[in-house]
Amino acid sequence: MKRLILVTSPPASGKTYISKKLAKALKHVVYLDKDTLIVLSHQIFKVMNEEVNRSSEFFEEHIRNYEYDAVLALAMEALEYDDIVLINAPFTREIRDTAFIDNLKNQLIEKDARLTVVWVMTDVNVVKERMVERNSPRDTWKLENWDEYIKDVDFSIPVSIDNPDIVDDLLLFKNSNQEEYETSLKELVSVLEKMD
Repeated sequence: MKRLILVTSPPASGKTYISKKLAKALKHVVYLDKDTLIVLSHQIFKVMNEEVNRSSEFFEEHIRNYEYDAVLALAMEALEYDDIVLINAPFTREIRDTAFIDNLKNQLIEKDARLTVVWVMTDVNVVKERMVERNSPRDTWKLENWDEYIKDVDFSIPVSIDNPDIVDDLLLFKNSNQEEYETSLKELVSVLEKMD
């Protein structure tokens, strides 16, 4: 059976680093990063004479969901050609939406594939430090308006998608320090390799 892996968490939790390491550790993986689509999103901001603000109402209404639709469409197509597709994207709203998850699982059944969500757990203070260190334009508004931004970010584990009878539907990746990262990487690769 094929597999779609969503590596998810709030921004700056370490998704990209972890996603790339997981993708390299597994076999027959297509790696997709939603951030690759940012170049298109920035063009939309530019054409519409809007400030580049990925927390704005404009982004929410005209860009956000289309980025997710695009990366998922690419993933479904890629599953025709390889065994595992790993998507690096926050999916913070979607994985708490039971209807969305059920619909995605039904689409995957048609591809003879199953869903695994990897939730990256990182302390909030570490997230802020990493955001400052990466010095990305996408974080400018967030850092300048930290209190306003962070109050709407949900760091809780999306337990609603965890079926206790399924070992690999929700996997937790602890990533607040190097020791947690190394332990989690070994554990997750072990679980994912056993299930394939």
